[in-house]
Amino acid sequence: MAHTTAEPMPAKQAWGGGVAPYNISWGKMMMWFFLVSDALTFSALLIYYGATRNANAAHWPDPDSVFNHFPFVHQHIPLVFVSLMTFILIMSSVTMVLAVEAGHRGDRKRVIMWLILTIVGGFMFLGSQAYEWTQFIVGTHDGFKLPDGSAIHGASMLKNEYGATAFGNLFFTITGFHGSHVFSGVVLNIITLIMVIRGVFDRRGHYEWVEKVGLYWHFVDLVWVFVFTFFYLI
Repeated sequence: MAHTTAEPMPAKQAWGGGVAPYNISWGKMMMWFFLVSDALTFSALLIYYGATRNANAAHWPDPDSVFNHFPFVHQHIPLVFVSLMTFILIMSSVTMVLAVEAGHRGDRKRVIMWLILTIVGGFMFLGSQAYEWTQFIVGTHDGFKLPDGSAIHGASMLKNEYGATAFGNLFFTITGFHGSHVFSGVVLNIITLIMVIRGVFDRRGHYEWVEKVGLYWHFVDLVWVFVFTFFYLI
């Protein structure tokens, strides 16, 4: 019985480059590397949040009593506003999917339409987060009464009328870090929109850039699901 051995690949073919690893472009692969590293950063922050909360369990605020404001509504409605924020961000992820799908079909008008809606959703989320921060910083009318009769109003990095000071520190750090990602995503989407309007991707013959920006936007949305769960639901 004859034995056959596979001939080694020529050096020029093996090392000459021009072959996309894992059948994806370098740009998309680098985006995945960035997202994995960023996911580790958010994971570390949320793990630290969990450890700090466990260490200060007796003084940790109840989310229902902290996040219960809604614009133009005077009564307290626990977690409804932040749930609306979450819905807005998730819907912006849906419009981003539709923009990427339209790009695969080369439908420039649809890409423009869905990108505009995604940008609007991002701005709405950022505006909602600004309102939430304002309510958290201002605090309640009564505040927390100290033994000397004075009161602490609202929350900052140094005080917190709702309970443990660490809660305010972590709230501003983690939601602010996520908010900076949302803002960066909005800027990227605006740049992408301008490029689409100018026909840059039609001249390139593909809309891969839109897909890479979409990966980043979906990551930002996914991270918010974990932030929402840790801060508001648990």
